[in-house]
Amino acid sequence: MSHAGSWATVALLGAFHGLNPAMGWLFAVGLGLQERRWRAVVSALWPITLGHALSVGAVVLLLGAGGLTLPPRTLRLGAGALLVGFGVFRLLRPGAHFRWVGMRVGFGDLVLWSFLMASAHGAGLMLAPVVLEQLGHGMLIVALHTAAMLMVMAAVALIVYHTLGLGVLRRAWVNIELVWAVALIAAGIATPLLR
Repeated sequence: MSHAGSWATVALLGAFHGLNPAMGWLFAVGLGLQERRWRAVVSALWPITLGHALSVGAVVLLLGAGGLTLPPRTLRLGAGALLVGFGVFRLLRPGAHFRWVGMRVGFGDLVLWSFLMASAHGAGLMLAPVVLEQLGHGMLIVALHTAAMLMVMAAVALIVYHTLGLGVLRRAWVNIELVWAVALIAAGIATPLLR
């Protein structure tokens, strides 16, 4: 993958995460509708974004540390196996989510919820192919990915809140869980083949 292609992939994965209701915009819209204020939607997006960035950052740090100690081929095979395994798990258990958070949440609750959801969905793992190509650029990867996610997530959340309402989910639902599981498996297969 080219250098420019790697950065485009990071941004596109961030945008995809922003579209995925499981990554937080649905929760933010729910909070906004509960409080009957669009500002509650926006307020929820910041801690959700922070939790996501922390989850992705943790994976980037682990891969970076692995890059310092493991041969590149071993690291790629391991990351690929994790991605395929996680994708198969998501196919077999699509509804496996953390369910402890209610609708009365503070900043810290949203950060923790988002961190756990992003981790449970393998959000950081999905970036493994790019991280392994761009070792040493981990902070830029996290920043670009997170910025793209926040922009798309904010746009979707505000459009749904102001115009569509949550009823749109009943009429125009796409099985994001299935798309995500297949994408994880595909990335896992591709990871050892890169370079």
